[in-house]
Amino acid sequence: MICMKKIFFKSSPLNVGRVFGACRCFHAETVRRERSGLPIVHHGGYVCDLPPGHRFPMGKFPRVLRCLINDQVITDKQVWVPEIASKDLLSCVHTDEYLTNFIHGRVNEQDQKRTGFSWSEGLVSRCRYETGGTVLAAQVALQRGLACSTAGGTHHAFPGYGSGFCLINDLAVAAKYLMGNSSPKRKVLIVDLDVHQGDGTAFIFKEEPSVFTFSVHCGKNFPLRKQQSDLDVSVEDGLEDEEYLSIVEAHLPWLLETFRPDLVLYDAGVDPHQEDELGRLRLTDRGLYKRDLYVMKTMVSRGVPVAAVIGGGYSRDIDKLALRHSIVHRAATQVWREFGM
Repeated sequence: MICMKKIFFKSSPLNVGRVFGACRCFHAETVRRERSGLPIVHHGGYVCDLPPGHRFPMGKFPRVLRCLINDQVITDKQVWVPEIASKDLLSCVHTDEYLTNFIHGRVNEQDQKRTGFSWSEGLVSRCRYETGGTVLAAQVALQRGLACSTAGGTHHAFPGYGSGFCLINDLAVAAKYLMGNSSPKRKVLIVDLDVHQGDGTAFIFKEEPSVFTFSVHCGKNFPLRKQQSDLDVSVEDGLEDEEYLSIVEAHLPWLLETFRPDLVLYDAGVDPHQEDELGRLRLTDRGLYKRDLYVMKTMVSRGVPVAAVIGGGYSRDIDKLALRHSIVHRAATQVWREFGM
């Protein structure tokens, strides 16, 4: 099922020089000078302690970076280290009341149950570093054309509450910051290929013409109550590689040509995988790789900067899951080399 919200109007052609020349003030602790490789954004603070047996696979984040380095896909010189996201930065999306309560631990039991996390200082720090990482990846993408974080994609967070393992909406914060920090206002396309609809992101930008939200998700999966993205494609359980990719191919070029974004934020969730514990679709490793390669080649070939985050993925085998999440970085590395970036 396909649901379309926004109507396009004619816009001026993309000014690649303006886009790539913008935003020179990076939210980074250390700016690497390595110019030959794909920028990878990572911070050790992407993780925090959780109770034993918790459903959320927190350990995957450092292992994504580790497997990329161990497999010689990247070197440590390609790693950019983000700053922690300030409360002021987060307030471009989230309410002051929510941020104050979240940061200072005034979160009631019902709200903790809705997010799936018990509050801790480490959880707050983790979410803020993750958001800082997505913002930095977007900034670097504007300069270099392509960048990837080893976390991000917390698309279920709403302005005033968290939900579904998401407490701060990193995609929305990055879009708002990069959109508002330019003149004229940048146009941002959010391509969300996580198996779950990005309901928080859709809600946040429902009245914002400069942000277009595109979601391909399993219709019978979480969240039960969907929001309306600018373009929703709801798919049935059991969808496999070729049909899934044909759906993406049918919509993405048209969106780029019609909306003409200055930046794309790509949520490359691996939970459509056939072995994912929460997914309900049947994509393979190869299918995910072809999906990610297609999305990023389509952007880069048109001169549109793209920042990718890893999105959702759930498995008790953390090493196998981390390897699966690294697919987007491997695909991005191929794009980087193919286009001589």
